[in-house]
Amino acid sequence: MPSILCPCGSNRSYTSCCQPYLTAADIAPTAEALMRSRYSAYCEGEVDYLITTRHISTRKFDDRINLVRSLKTTVWESLRIINTQKGRKNDTAGSVEFIAIYKQPEWGQLHERSKFIKENKRWFYVDGEMLPPVLPKRNHPCWCGSGKKFKHCHG
Repeated sequence: MPSILCPCGSNRSYTSCCQPYLTAADIAPTAEALMRSRYSAYCEGEVDYLITTRHISTRKFDDRINLVRSLKTTVWESLRIINTQKGRKNDTAGSVEFIAIYKQPEWGQLHERSKFIKENKRWFYVDGEMLPPVLPKRNHPCWCGSGKKFKHCHG
């Protein structure tokens, strides 16, 4: 039976990448690993994981309702990590810049620089700074995954 690739874009199998974090069999060792696992949690509809990996200081009473509502209408298509600053095993803070492509029902792009902190040996998402979309050059493949050049798709 072939292994299923992890939604986070690591090119590793889901069972050896993000699944152990989502099932609490292991904890994410870096801010980037937590970022990737949170993306996978969005793809897999793992609301509890998304809530528990958000720092308690930034949780809101309606997080669960908003996440469930969002997950019903959004299909996450791909994740690309742009840059990681700090956030390694021995750090206590870090940031991860990423681009996530989604469909809701139109194609869209989330470009964010997320902040993470580590407390009691666990990484937590704190918040994110929204960044402007990054558009491919006209002759590059479109970010929506259509296989067309950007200029013939969304350009």
